[in-house]
Amino acid sequence: MQSENSKNWHDKYYKLLLIIPIGVLAFSLIYLGSFYYKNNDFIYKDISLTGGTSVTIYGKIDPSALKTSLAEKLEDLSVREIYDIVTKEEKAIIIETRTSPEETKKILEEYLGYELNNENSSFEFTGAVLSESFYKQLLVAIAFAFIFMAIVVFVIFRTFVPSTAVIISAFADIVMTLAVVDLIGMKLSTAGIVAFLMLIGYSVDTDILLTTRILKRHEGSLNERIYDAFKTGMTMTLTSLLAIVFALIIVKSFSQVLAQIFSILAIGLGFDILNTWITNVSILKWYMEKKK
Repeated sequence: MQSENSKNWHDKYYKLLLIIPIGVLAFSLIYLGSFYYKNNDFIYKDISLTGGTSVTIYGKIDPSALKTSLAEKLEDLSVREIYDIVTKEEKAIIIETRTSPEETKKILEEYLGYELNNENSSFEFTGAVLSESFYKQLLVAIAFAFIFMAIVVFVIFRTFVPSTAVIISAFADIVMTLAVVDLIGMKLSTAGIVAFLMLIGYSVDTDILLTTRILKRHEGSLNERIYDAFKTGMTMTLTSLLAIVFALIIVKSFSQVLAQIFSILAIGLGFDILNTWITNVSILKWYMEKKK
């Protein structure tokens, strides 16, 4: 059971606590607006969304030296290494650039001093038009997913303020996560966009749990119902977060795609704790006290 001191403290300060998520959300929106003004988009894109060439070269090659030497020759160059998770031995490097495959191969062969073939390398090319089209389709999918989520929430609760609180919390999770992704300079791939689609589902589950406990259960006081939802919801979120962080540690050495998905989900779940248990709780508590 909650102590009386914690109940009284929350009753007194829960409205002031809203300043924290409001401040973070305001900063995120301002930053994203500035980012869009400078880059004409809300994210940094990798070649799966812009089009370009991806080259995997097997063997031991110094990625830092290669990037330094070829940064001016290969457009928008990105280099990362793949290594064995157990021995930490380097297995290959992946080079991404917007330069054409033919020109990329020629420049790399000049730098390495040997011919690149099917035995020591692999090349993949994605056209700019196809990538841009796929990017737009993913954005449409996210927009529709969010809209249908909002409709389902309104149908379930049929009350404006609680339903809006759930939607605001989910929106804040996405905006705050996107701001952090841009701040750390992460180049999003198609998998990264899909991770934001997954984040919508992760964002609303604890919010729906909380709202259901408060609105549709009548046993116990309001604070007791909130605390009961908090225990269950935090168990769910922390379990998912720990599993995602552990998976991220395992896969980051050999799968950039999975590492990006898990990174975005980990950031999003962190913000979900803030937005569910401060933003949504404060709005619902305010609403219930007004409604009596």
